[in-house]
Amino acid sequence: MEIRLLFERDIRDLLGPKEAFEAVRDAFVRLSSGQAVLPGVINLEIPETRTEAHVKGAFLRTAPFFSIKAASGSYDNPSRGLPVGGGLFLVFDATTGLPRAILFDNGYLTDVRTGAAGALAADLLAKPRIERVGVVGVGNQARYQLEALLHVRRPRRVLAYGRSPSKAEAYAREMSALHGIPVEAAASVEQAVRGADVVVTATPSTRPLVRAEWVLPGTHITAIGSDGPEKQELDVQVLAKADKVVADHLEQCLRLGEIHHAVSSGVLRREDVHAELGEIAAGLKAGRTSDEEITVADLTGVGVQDAAVANRVVQGMLARNLGTVLEV
Repeated sequence: MEIRLLFERDIRDLLGPKEAFEAVRDAFVRLSSGQAVLPGVINLEIPETRTEAHVKGAFLRTAPFFSIKAASGSYDNPSRGLPVGGGLFLVFDATTGLPRAILFDNGYLTDVRTGAAGALAADLLAKPRIERVGVVGVGNQARYQLEALLHVRRPRRVLAYGRSPSKAEAYAREMSALHGIPVEAAASVEQAVRGADVVVTATPSTRPLVRAEWVLPGTHITAIGSDGPEKQELDVQVLAKADKVVADHLEQCLRLGEIHHAVSSGVLRREDVHAELGEIAAGLKAGRTSDEEITVADLTGVGVQDAAVANRVVQGMLARNLGTVLEV
């Protein structure tokens, strides 16, 4: 039996933001039509070391492979000289069930597929023309979110808030130089949010950061960070105020996401959630229907996204005969 090991450098060559967007959109459409096998998420948290891991898997019907991903990391890693997140993918033949590849992506595929989901949400739910984007959080995922967003919308200005002013300034300089668009550091979350056409939250916060009174008509919010039951970036009144609340996967969002907090607090009911992202992408339900609507996308990260990008990478790997071959 042949198993191939593939490392981050080759993985990046095989799949960038454009390819990830295409794969993730297709995955959500398949999920909405029942063409995916999606088990529950395993969350492992070690509070003593601020370490966490998320194990997700899925199979997209008719695809040649299924995959299981472990994404792990610690928020204290930067002080150790290490990246916050890491992880790997195990990819199996969907016919035989035998392992075909191990993808040592160091968290890259999780980052790029999360950015792709954020871009898809904005493409389906934001106004066609936008002036300003507000980014809350200036870490690694905030970089992927902005890069992906710029493939579907081109604002005139970006305001980014981070708890560390120096990191926010560094993010602004880096993103301005990389994307050729004015990016400025915001002095507060409110400054980043109030008046923005698109707001992206990408933090590990366990307390609400965005308040309903800051969210004006026409705003779209993509909330990325709430991938565990204790995490929360939006005050529940933001979801109560929204005209459309959209889940990446409703059953998961009821357990993990911003929707989980809003339903638990009684300001939102399950039936108040307008749609899942894939239903809108497939044309089964409407996205934004007016420039005045407030829309919220709750993105908790779904295993079909991982399966989609893993399939793309392994098919490319085999076509180009890449990777280190192990005979077992």
